[in-house]
Amino acid sequence: MPMTEQATGAHHPQPRARNGGQPSATVEHVTGAQSLIRSLEEVGADTVFGIPGGAILPAYDPMMDSTRVRHVLVRHEQGAGHAATGYAQATGKVGVCMATSGPGATNLVTPIADAHMDSVPLVAITGQVASKAIGTDAFQEADICGITMPITKHNFLVTKAEDIPKTIAEAFHIASTGRPGPVLVDIAKDALQARTTFSWPPQLDLPGYRPVTKPHAKQIREAAKLITQAKRPVLYVGGGVLKAGATAELKVLAELTQAPVTTTLMALGAFPDSHPLHVGMPGMHGAVTAVTALQKADLIVALGARFDDRVTGKLDSFAPFAKIVHADIDPAEIGKNRTADVPIVGDAREVIADLVQAVQAEHTEGNTGDYSAWWKDLSRWRDTYPLGFEQPEDGSLAPQQVIQRIGQLAPEGTIYAAGVGQHQMWAAHFIDYEKPATWLNSGGAGTMGYAVPAAMGAKAGMPDRTVWAIDGDGCFQMTNQELVTCALNNIPIKVAIINNGALGMVRQWQTLFYNQRYSNTVLHSGPEADGKQPSAGTRVPDFVKLSEAMGCVAMRCERPEDLDKVIAEANAINDRPVVIDFIVHEDAMVWPMVAAGTSNDEVMAARGVRPDFGDNEDD
Repeated sequence: MPMTEQATGAHHPQPRARNGGQPSATVEHVTGAQSLIRSLEEVGADTVFGIPGGAILPAYDPMMDSTRVRHVLVRHEQGAGHAATGYAQATGKVGVCMATSGPGATNLVTPIADAHMDSVPLVAITGQVASKAIGTDAFQEADICGITMPITKHNFLVTKAEDIPKTIAEAFHIASTGRPGPVLVDIAKDALQARTTFSWPPQLDLPGYRPVTKPHAKQIREAAKLITQAKRPVLYVGGGVLKAGATAELKVLAELTQAPVTTTLMALGAFPDSHPLHVGMPGMHGAVTAVTALQKADLIVALGARFDDRVTGKLDSFAPFAKIVHADIDPAEIGKNRTADVPIVGDAREVIADLVQAVQAEHTEGNTGDYSAWWKDLSRWRDTYPLGFEQPEDGSLAPQQVIQRIGQLAPEGTIYAAGVGQHQMWAAHFIDYEKPATWLNSGGAGTMGYAVPAAMGAKAGMPDRTVWAIDGDGCFQMTNQELVTCALNNIPIKVAIINNGALGMVRQWQTLFYNQRYSNTVLHSGPEADGKQPSAGTRVPDFVKLSEAMGCVAMRCERPEDLDKVIAEANAINDRPVVIDFIVHEDAMVWPMVAAGTSNDEVMAARGVRPDFGDNEDD
C-alpha cells in the first residue's frame, strides 16, 4: 500500500525511534523474538492482548520474561483486536494485539477494519509461516498482508530478523501520527527464531510519509471571514478533534464565535453535552435540532469530520444552503463526499488554534457575526423537540431509562463502551458526555460484539476508572467469552445487557419498513417464536447463569422500582466483573430517525411525528 497520509493524532506519544537516530552503544545478541519484545518495550507498549499459536509462539517465550509488557490472554482474537482498540481510545496510546498465522490472523480482520474506519492507532502483530513456505499453502498460512491491505494504514511482511526493530518503530510511528490508524506487522516464524543483534533507536525510513499538520494561513483567513459573515453557521465536529487532543481549543473557538456546535457519534465528549452552545448529535438518529441546524445552515465548519452518509442522509439534498469549510489532516477526505469551498489540510488542534487567532483578528477589525435570529430558531427547535421517551404501559423497563440511570448514578469520570444497535443510540443520547475519551463505540464499521472487549481494553489501560459496557443481547452473545479474560486478569468491568429478546435495531426496521414481519430477529427461542419475551424458566441463554459461570457477579433487573438499587450494587463491586441482565420492553424504538436513503429534511421526531419548522427558516 502506498505511504499516503490518511488523519489526526497530535497527542499520541511517538516511539522513541526517530529519523536519523543513532544506534545505541550497546549491541545485544538476541533472537528475532527477543528483538520483537525489546522493541515493544522501547516504543512504550505496556499491554498486549493476544493468543499464542504455532507461528507466533517463538515471541511468547521471551514475553514471559518481560517486566515492562503485560500480556492479556484473550479467548478469541476478535476480542484481542477490540480490546486493543478500547485501550487506545481510552488512553490515547497505541493499542497492541497479537495473533498467530492463518485463522488467528484472519480473526483480527474485523477489529482491524473497525479501527481503520474509526481512525484508531493500532498495531497488530501476527506470526506467519516460515519464509520459504510462504505461498505454498502451508499449514495455517494466510496472506494476511494481502487480506488487510484495504483496511490498514500500512502493513509489513518481515522475513529477516534484523528488520524487526526498525519495522516495529515504523509501525508505531505510522499508527500514531497524522491520521491514526491500524498497522499490521506480519513476521515469518524463521525470522523470530533466527539470531540477530538488537540496538535502539533504529533509523526510520519512510519516504513519502509526511503528514501535513500546519494549515495554510490563507485558508484559515478565508474560513474566519466566512464565519464572521455567516448568518447561520454550524461547527460540525468529528472524531478527529478528539484524536488531535483539540477539545480545549474547540471550546475557545465555540465561545469566541458563539456558533452552535454539533458533535458526531465519534466525537461525543469533544464538547460538553451540557454547554449551551451544544445542539446535540447529528445523523440518522441524531437530535432534531442538530440534524436541522446542518440542513438550514448557510455555513458548515467541518473539523475532523468526514461527511459520513449516516450524517448527511441523501447526499445531494444535504445542507443545500451551506458553504463548506472542511478541515482534516487527511487530504483524501476533503471533497470526497461534499465539495469544500475552503479546504484546510492540517491537524485539528493547529487548525482550531489558528482559527481562533484569525477570528479574533476579524473581531478586532469590527467584523463580528450576528447569529441572534439563528439562535432564536435553534432554541425553539431545541425546546419543541427535545430527546425523550415514554414509559411502557405494562410497567416494564424502558431501555432508555435504564441507560439514563446508569449514566446518572455512575462515578465521575466513568468510561462507557457501547455495542452496536438501538442500545448504542440510546447510550449516545441519554448519557451526558462532558469529557473526552469517555465514550467508546464502533462508529464507521458498526461492529456488533465491540462493547465487552473494548471495555476490557479500556479498563486495562485506565484501571482507576469505572468502565461500563452498554450492550445488547445480540451483541453480547458475540464476544461475551472475554468476561472470562476479565475475571482471570483482574479487569473488573461492568456490563449492562439491554435485553429485549431481539436484534433490536433490525427489528425496528422490520416494524417500520417490512410490515412487522420479524424474520430471524427473535433471539430467545426457535422458529415457532411468537416474538414475546420468554418467561423466567425458558430464557436461552440465561445471562445470569452464563455470567456467573464466567466468574462474574450477575444480577437481573425487570422492574423500574429495582433499577437504582441494582445499579448502585453494581457500582459498589470493584473486585470482579459485574453483569446485569436488564429485561426491557421489546417494542421500544430509537427516535429521532431519518430513514436510510432519504433526505435529512424528512427527519421524524417520533413515530408519525414530522417536525414543523414553519415557513420562515429558509429565508
